[in-house]
Amino acid sequence: MRLKVTVGGAWRATRTLWLPLLVSLSVGVCVCRASSSKEEDSAMQNIVTEKRAEESHRQDSADLLIFILLLTLTILTIWLFKHRRFRFLHETGLAMIYGLLVGVVLRYGIHVPRDISNVTLNCYVNASPATLLVNVSGKYYEYTLKGEISANAVNNVQDNEMLRKVTFDPEVFFNILLPPIIFHAGYSLKRRHFFRNMGSILAYAFLGTVISCFIIGLLMYGCVMLMKQVGQLDGDFFFTDCLFFGAIVSATDPVTVLAIFNELQVDVDLYALLFGESVLNDAVAVVLSSSIVAYQPEGDNSHTFEVMAMLKSFGIFLGVFSGSFALGVATGVVTALVTKFTKLRDFQLLETALFFLMSWSTFLLAEACGFTGVVAVLFCGITQAHYTYNNLSPESQDRTKQLFELLNFLAENFIFSYMGLTLFTFQNHVFNPMFIVGAFLAVFLGRAANIYPLSFLLNLGRRNKIRSNFQHMMMFAGLRGAMTFALSIRDTATYARQMMFSTTLLVVFFTVWICGGGTTQMLSCQRIRVGVDSDQDNSMSFTEGPERRSTKQESAWLFRIWYNFDHNYLKPILTHSGPPLTTTLPPCCGPLARFLTSPQAYENECQLKDDDSDFILTDGDINLTYGDVTVSTDASGAHTSGGSAFAGAASDDLDRELTYGDNELVMRGTRLVLPMDDSEPPFTDPHHNLRM
Repeated sequence: MRLKVTVGGAWRATRTLWLPLLVSLSVGVCVCRASSSKEEDSAMQNIVTEKRAEESHRQDSADLLIFILLLTLTILTIWLFKHRRFRFLHETGLAMIYGLLVGVVLRYGIHVPRDISNVTLNCYVNASPATLLVNVSGKYYEYTLKGEISANAVNNVQDNEMLRKVTFDPEVFFNILLPPIIFHAGYSLKRRHFFRNMGSILAYAFLGTVISCFIIGLLMYGCVMLMKQVGQLDGDFFFTDCLFFGAIVSATDPVTVLAIFNELQVDVDLYALLFGESVLNDAVAVVLSSSIVAYQPEGDNSHTFEVMAMLKSFGIFLGVFSGSFALGVATGVVTALVTKFTKLRDFQLLETALFFLMSWSTFLLAEACGFTGVVAVLFCGITQAHYTYNNLSPESQDRTKQLFELLNFLAENFIFSYMGLTLFTFQNHVFNPMFIVGAFLAVFLGRAANIYPLSFLLNLGRRNKIRSNFQHMMMFAGLRGAMTFALSIRDTATYARQMMFSTTLLVVFFTVWICGGGTTQMLSCQRIRVGVDSDQDNSMSFTEGPERRSTKQESAWLFRIWYNFDHNYLKPILTHSGPPLTTTLPPCCGPLARFLTSPQAYENECQLKDDDSDFILTDGDINLTYGDVTVSTDASGAHTSGGSAFAGAASDDLDRELTYGDNELVMRGTRLVLPMDDSEPPFTDPHHNLRM
C-alpha cells in the first residue's frame, strides 16, 4: 500500500514537471517561428527598399541624361547657326525651345502605370509638416514634404512623381548654377569702358531698378484690384506681393542682345551701358526683393503700410548690399594676398584650384552670413580680375578665364533649357489671362520709366549725350532671363507666388524670342553703327577734335582719382605691379612698406633705373623723363621737347594699347608692362606697337 502511494506520488510529480516543460517548449517554438517570420518579412522589406533605391537611382540618372542631351543638341545647333551666320535666334532661345519640346514629351507622351494600392488617402492632419514619422507595424518611417497635389490629380501619383523628378530644388539654381554666371560677369568686365560710364551705369542700375520695381508694383496692384472686382482672383494677393513681382522682373539679362552686339561690333559705350546695367541691376533686384520680403509692420495685419517698417526695409537694403559688397571685396583681397606672398604660382593646378574655391565660397559665405551671394560674388569677380589675376601664373590666367567662361556657358544654357521644361513639368502653374496682360504692360512701362527719364537727366550733365536711338535700343534690350527665373522659382508655396512664377516664364520667353531675335532688325531701324573698332575711344556723339578730347577728360575725372590711389597704394600692396611702397608711403612707414613690397616690384624698379627713365602716362602723350629733360614722342616716332606733339594720331594708338591688359611697349629692348591692366588678351598688332 505504501509502495503504491509512493509510485503514484512520483508519477504525479513527474507529470507536474513535464507539463510546464512542454508548455515552455511549445511557446519557444512559436516564438522562434514568429521571429523567423519577422526576419523573413524584414528581409523582404529590405530587398524591396533596395530595389526602389536602385530604380530611383536609374531614374535620376535618366533625368540628368535628358539635360545633358539637351545641352549637347543645343551646342550642335549653335555651331550650325554660327556656321550659317543665323542671328535671328540666340543659343538661349534655342535652349528654351528644346526644353519646351522635351517638356511636352514628358508631360503628355510618357505615361507611368498607376499603382496607388498602398496609398492611404484618408489620413487627416491639421497642418502640412515638413517631416512626417509614420509607425507601420512597429517600424518608424520618415517622409518629407514634396508639395501639394490637387484633388483631381490624386489618381496620377506616379505621373506626378516622374514630373517631380525633373523638377530641381530651387536652391540648386542659387548655390550651383548662379555663382559661375555672376562671377564670370564680374571677372570678364571691361573695366575701362565700365568706369568711363560709371555714373550712368549706377543711375540705371540703382535708381532705375527701384523706379521700375515701384512702377510695375503699382500697376500690378491696380490689375489685382480689378481682378478682384470681376471675380478673377482665387487667392490672396497683397501689395507686397506686387512689389516683389516688380523687383524680380526688373532684373534684366540681355545676354542675347550683348552676344549680337559683340559679334557685330556695336559701339563700345552702348555695350558698356547695357552690360554694366544688367550686371549691377541683377544684384540690386536680389537685394530689393529680399528687403520687400523682410517688410514686417507691427500688428496683426502684415500687409498694411507703415513708415517705420518701410524705413527698416530700406535700412536692410543698404545693410545687405554694403555687407555683401564688403564681403566680396574682402574675399578677393585675401585671395590676392595669398597668391602674392606664397609660391603657389609654381604649382599651377593648386593655384587654379585655390582661385576657383575662394571665388565660389564667396557666394556661400555671403548666403550663410545672411547677405546676398549674388552681390558678393559679383564684386569678388571684379576684385579678382583687378588684383589676383596679376599674381597668377600665365597658365593659371588662361585656365581661370576658360574655366569660368565654360561654366558660365553651361550654366546659362542649362537654366534656359530648364525654363522650357518647367513650363510643362511644373505642377502648380496658375495662368490668369488678365494678370498676364497686365504684367506685359507693366514691364513695358516700367522699363520706359527707367530709361527715358534717367537718360534725360543724365544728358544734362554729359557732353557725350546718350542719343535717342541708343535710348530706344536700351529700352528694347531689357530682356529678362536667368536671374528673374531663379528669383521667381525660389518660392512657389502660395497662390500669389505660383501666379507670379507662371507669368514670369511667359515674360522671359517673349523677351528672349521676340526682343532678342529682333536685335539685328532694331539696330538697322535705329541706324546704329556696327563694325565699330572696339579698340578706338569712340564717344557716343562721334565727335572729333578738341571736343572729343575734352569729353574724355570730363568723363574720366572720377576714375583718375581712383586710379591714382589704386596705382600708388592698392596695386603695390596686393600685386607685384605698381611702384614700390617705399617710394609712395611716408618714411615713417618704411618697415611696413618693405614688408608689403614684393621682390618683383624692386626688380621692376631696378629695371627702370637701368634704363635711366621713368614711364609717365598722361591723357594725350607718353613722356620719358631723363633727369630734368622731358622727351615726347609723336606718331611718326620723332622726338620733340614738350608734351604737345603727341596729341594727334598717337593718342589713338595709346588708347588702343590701353584697351588691353598686359600690353607691352618696347623701349630700347626693355619690356615694360603698362600698370593700367584689364583682363583682356594682349594686343599683338605690330602696326600699333610704339617703339623708340
